[in-house]
Amino acid sequence: MLPYALVRPALFSMEPEKAHHTTFSLLKTANRMGLLKHLMPAAVSDPVKVMGLEFPNRVGLAAGLDKDAAYLDELGLMGFGFLEVGTVTPKPQPGNPQPRMFRLPQVQGIINRMGFNNHGVDNLISNVKQSRYSGLLGINIGKNAVTPVEEATRDYLLALEASYPYANYITVNISSPNTKNLRDLQGGDSLDQLLDQLKQRQLQLAEEHGQYKPMALKIAPDLDDEQVDAIAQRLLHYRFDGVIATNTTIDKTSVAHLPCGQEQGGLSGSPVLEKSTAVIRRLHSQLGDAIPIIGVGGITSGEHAVEKIRAGAKLVQIYSGLIYRGPELVSECAATVAFNCRAR
Repeated sequence: MLPYALVRPALFSMEPEKAHHTTFSLLKTANRMGLLKHLMPAAVSDPVKVMGLEFPNRVGLAAGLDKDAAYLDELGLMGFGFLEVGTVTPKPQPGNPQPRMFRLPQVQGIINRMGFNNHGVDNLISNVKQSRYSGLLGINIGKNAVTPVEEATRDYLLALEASYPYANYITVNISSPNTKNLRDLQGGDSLDQLLDQLKQRQLQLAEEHGQYKPMALKIAPDLDDEQVDAIAQRLLHYRFDGVIATNTTIDKTSVAHLPCGQEQGGLSGSPVLEKSTAVIRRLHSQLGDAIPIIGVGGITSGEHAVEKIRAGAKLVQIYSGLIYRGPELVSECAATVAFNCRAR
């Protein structure tokens, strides 16, 4: 395996979005030549059943890295137990103006204000159908920026209906800070309406397709205990299948002194580790094992992944850590979590 540390300086000399596209262009070339499978760590076997699905290990890719499911074949060789693509919206949209992603290497952090840039759900489905990836796939859905938040449910239903046949599970993203007013959906009547209609449509789709696909809700790390408790009660009431904790944070107090530390957008990576784990812990105190938690936020080592599991998560996801540590982080996290779970 080619050590990622050798190529990271060259990638970090580029603008973040250019580095992203360059990386995946190189990975696609290596995959076409049959080389990529020899450059990636072997997948860790640690099977576990969550949301009624059999996961080959507990470490997945968080949504955001592959919004259009354009790189499933390449990501599928990195040892993940599952991949989550998106966030995808019903219609294509360019996202926010560039530059919109900023590295904070001093703290292994990233600030982004991408704004759900994607080519639309029809394009994502086309990519999934053309892919050779046969592992577990989550599709993360959101609303278009031009859709008023009062009409958001319509967009989520459209994306759910289109994605349902091609996903193993669906994630409902109401927690990105980069779509105006989106986080307003995390409470009150708006959340009740959204969850109720999505649940009803999920059950209808299960009957139409003859297969039940679980659905999870992705929430923010910037909620207080009362808000987390209210969401937990709604998840139980509407019989959601899972919850993903958490998205990026809007609290940049810890990085405000760093270059780019006050850029608008959501902060991910190491600075969000403790906030996200605290939300997981609070959710688990309310949900127990009734609804599984997928922990994400700030994982840059195997021990960080174990912290999420100890706090109450059944699975974990990584994204920013992959940018700083490379594919070896996947196998490190999967092996460390597997060892910890066997030892308990």
